Amino acid sequence: MKTEIPLDTLLKRLNLANARRVWRDLCARAEKEEWAYEHLLEVLFAEEVAHRQQTRLQRVTRAAGFPFLKTVDDFNFTYQSTVRLPLIGSYLSADFVTEGRSLILTGKPGRGKTHLAVAIAYRAIQNGFDALSVTAAALIEELSVASRHGRLREAVAEYTHPHVVVIDEVGYLAYGDDAANVLYHVVNERHLKRRSMIFTTNKSLDAWGQVLHDHDLAHAIVDRILERGRLLKLDGPSIRTKHLGLDDPTEAEASTQPARVSGIRRQEFPEPASRSRGSVRTIPRERARPASSRPLSPPSRCACRRVR
Repeated sequence: MKTEIPLDTLLKRLNLANARRVWRDLCARAEKEEWAYEHLLEVLFAEEVAHRQQTRLQRVTRAAGFPFLKTVDDFNFTYQSTVRLPLIGSYLSADFVTEGRSLILTGKPGRGKTHLAVAIAYRAIQNGFDALSVTAAALIEELSVASRHGRLREAVAEYTHPHVVVIDEVGYLAYGDDAANVLYHVVNERHLKRRSMIFTTNKSLDAWGQVLHDHDLAHAIVDRILERGRLLKLDGPSIRTKHLGLDDPTEAEASTQPARVSGIRRQEFPEPASRSRGSVRTIPRERARPASSRPLSPPSRCACRRVR
């Protein structure tokens, strides 16, 4: 039975955009290779599903606002002494999101903290979730402005909804006095809703109180992150400057002590150098005193022999 409605129109009503583009080529291929009707439908719908997944992946990735797109396959673990791929394997599965786990990546600049955070969040997107990436400075600034205008609740909701949020560069820049207060609202809401969080920082956790201007709230923030989270420290050389060898452990570190010549160690309390033979000693000139104050020198004895 042939319907009066064209196939293109039917596929359009069903929002099967990719099927509208490929059905003619698939029918020609099916006729040539003598496919069964069932196999033709399987291929047609499989193409549609794959197209939708790719479209969704691109859309959600753009909305995430990553500073760049990196995957775990791009990360070089050979420079790390503690972090290995099996160690972060659990953060690449769907359980990382469904269980509401969190992660703090710490280390000096250039160690790949943001790369690894983006890679984990991107894997969550590939697993069917959504994500959002923001720097700590931008987040705190936006929430501070919203708080002053009475819109803090609405602003916090934007950072609570995504399944995964990446808060990058905690401690890199200076924040306002209300930094701990506004950041606590985001962390606490996500903690209560079991939403995953990824932080990157170059500061120790003990220094967050000074960075956020409130030691008590900073401790509460870290406590909620690590209740279902983990702290990973990235070491090794800076990826940006490793070609310069600045972080090469085999190189001698710069010394603040005076330089030594010919391998002779400098004495801790150096003694004055002895005068060599023939050297001339400079005697400081005494200030001239008035003639009246000068002591009279005793008469000198005559060294002449008496002549008889």
